[in-house]
Amino acid sequence: MTLSDLPTLIASLNGISAIFLSIGYYHIRNGNRESHRRMMVSALATTVLFLTSYLIYHFNVGSVPYPHHDWTRPVYFTILIPHIILAALNLPFIITIVLRAYWGQFDRHRQLARWVWPVWMYVSITGIIIYLMLYHL
Repeated sequence: MTLSDLPTLIASLNGISAIFLSIGYYHIRNGNRESHRRMMVSALATTVLFLTSYLIYHFNVGSVPYPHHDWTRPVYFTILIPHIILAALNLPFIITIVLRAYWGQFDRHRQLARWVWPVWMYVSITGIIIYLMLYHL
């Protein structure tokens, strides 16, 4: 694997994370705590792999400018800016909900997860869209 392969890996990890998050949501809504736990741990692990590969890529490559100067440019930045802000803001909340679940504080975990989960999904899905716009448009 080379540096040029990392954007595809990064987008794939975002997609896999979104799948685990969706399945985990399904399981908790159907009362299956153990399956929910497994899916959310998988989503967390996938997100950690994503973040690691993302940081390695951008440490080596730097910022990647959007190459198009057409109508897609404002669309790209409309997606990118909230994606970056929400990703940065959500990280400490993800850590908090994981710790609350680990400590068995499920009522407090649930209260925060109702806000964190949709943002985590948004960041995962928009990460794929950003990748597609940046590398495949």
